[in-house]
Amino acid sequence: MTLKVDIEHRFGAFHLRTAFAAGSGLTALFGRSGSGKTSVVNAIAGLFRPNHGRIEVDGEVLLDSEAGIFVPPHRRRVGYVFQEPRLFPHLSVRQNLLYGRWFNRRGPAEGLDRIVDLLGLDSLLDRRPAGLSGGEKQRVAIGRALLARPRLLLMDEPLSALDEGRKNEILPYVERLRDDFGIPIVYVSHAVAEVTRLADTLVVLSEGRVAASGGVVEIMGRGDLFPLTGRAEAGAVLVCTVERHDEANGLTLLASSAGLLTVPRLDLPPGRDLRVRIRSRDVIVALDPPGAISALNVLAGRIARVFEGEGPIGEVEIDCGGQRLLARLTRFSIGRLGLTPGLSVYAFVKAVAVDRHALGVRAVPRGGAGSWVEQET
Repeated sequence: MTLKVDIEHRFGAFHLRTAFAAGSGLTALFGRSGSGKTSVVNAIAGLFRPNHGRIEVDGEVLLDSEAGIFVPPHRRRVGYVFQEPRLFPHLSVRQNLLYGRWFNRRGPAEGLDRIVDLLGLDSLLDRRPAGLSGGEKQRVAIGRALLARPRLLLMDEPLSALDEGRKNEILPYVERLRDDFGIPIVYVSHAVAEVTRLADTLVVLSEGRVAASGGVVEIMGRGDLFPLTGRAEAGAVLVCTVERHDEANGLTLLASSAGLLTVPRLDLPPGRDLRVRIRSRDVIVALDPPGAISALNVLAGRIARVFEGEGPIGEVEIDCGGQRLLARLTRFSIGRLGLTPGLSVYAFVKAVAVDRHALGVRAVPRGGAGSWVEQET
């Protein structure tokens, strides 16, 4: 499946001018509130007609302003999961799910049993929405959208109304949907941990335009995007493989091209691939290898880029064996150490600094785009 979006529209003073292409897997539209994310998915769904542009899904043109083509929403075969579940309060969970089949006018109906199993809804089928948690309601909303047998699923910040506990409840189901169901997903979010955990492709929007687009590992490691991705949560993503467990000390050793990482024990078998996010604020830089130090992770690398910007804080991008780490330092420290591109350095990372909220994702493709290795939480 391929999705191609190239649209332009004016909403008063706001000018949306967005173009990107996405393939299979989960594509995250990421950016601050007001960047145009929801407007883009609404255009894909056909909920409004852009002034100019073209939208194409799997070779079928849904919008072409020059040719006068505009396929209405009910004919697009696009599922939509909103921020709020929007379930029918007078219907049971089973009835809400089956309502999705009404929109499937083409091809065989998707099996209810498969959706129920995928989303863990078996014990909820006879209940009404009023008796469900926020996470349970969203799982029902996702199931209803899938039973319409869409060729593309849009999810507009589906976790934004949930607390951390409910988010952690539903994230594994979104991963299962991405990995096992095989339907392409466009996922809107402004949460760094969510997109790091879920996304294959990341499209960063700013003021209605695409600031960057590419693999999540590549984009999250770019220091020049901090003003858009959020400096407070800035960090790089490393691709790793579980090497072994140190049971005596409750630790897991991860192998990567950047070096060996030690993290608190992960419930994953050796050989399992995963991505880990390390925040730039948790990285210390030194010119010499350490002596006695509590940090368990010492990675050798070279300075790739320096972003000093304005104010007292800057960021340093470090190439460690072909993977990128980011370090947030004072501009004073950058100058005192003489950190310039090409300089050999050592990056120290505490074992407890690995962002566990961003675990539970697949690693980068093996053997081509779309060929992924699943990782369980």
